[in-house]
Amino acid sequence: MGGGVHPAGVERTSGTIIRLTRFSDSSVIVHWLTGSHGLVKTVVKGAFRAKSPFHGKLDLFFECEFLFQRTRTGDLHYLREIVPRETRLALRSNYGTTLLASYFCRLLEMTVEPEHPDMALHDLLARALAFLEKEPPRRRALLHFENELARLLGIASAPGGSGASGEVALRGLIGKLPAAREELLERFSKVEEFRSSDSEIGE
Repeated sequence: MGGGVHPAGVERTSGTIIRLTRFSDSSVIVHWLTGSHGLVKTVVKGAFRAKSPFHGKLDLFFECEFLFQRTRTGDLHYLREIVPRETRLALRSNYGTTLLASYFCRLLEMTVEPEHPDMALHDLLARALAFLEKEPPRRRALLHFENELARLLGIASAPGGSGASGEVALRGLIGKLPAAREELLERFSKVEEFRSSDSEIGE
C-alpha cells in the first residue's frame, strides 16, 4: 500500500470486515470495524470481476490495512486500496464457528455509533476472533463477549453487583439481539446434552 501523503479526503486505517452487502451485480459494500474510525462503510465497484485489484482480498473476518476516500455527503465512502493482514480462514472451518463469529460482528454493528473511534471495541472483536480460531464455539464465549461489550459501552452493572447481565443490558440498549443468538444457544444445548449423555455411558 502506498505510503506518504495521500490526496485530500483519503484516509488510511486498518480494520476487520464484519459484513459484506451486495450493492450491484459486480459491486459490494464492505462494513468495517476499525479502531481509529469506528464503524466505516465503503463501496467497491467491480469487486467481483476477475481483473479487479480487490479480487480475492475481500472476505468476512479479514483484517486489512486500507485506504478510503470520504464522500462529501453520506456515510458510504470509496475503498481505494487494501492489503489483507490476517485472513482468519479457521473461522470458516465449521458452521458453528462462523455463526458465532458473525454474531459478534453483527452485535457490534448494532450497538456502536458509526465512525466513532473506539480502540477497545476493536480489540474486543480481535480477541474474540482469535479465540475462535483456536477453540470450539461455546456458550461461555458468547456470554463473555456480551458482558464485555456491555461493560465497554458503559451499560453494565458495577462489578460484584446484582445488576443485569450483558444480555439484558444490551437488550435494553437495542431492543432485540441478532437472530443468530437463539440458533447458537440451541446448538450449544444440544452439544452439552450430548456430552452429558456420553459421560453417563462412560461411567
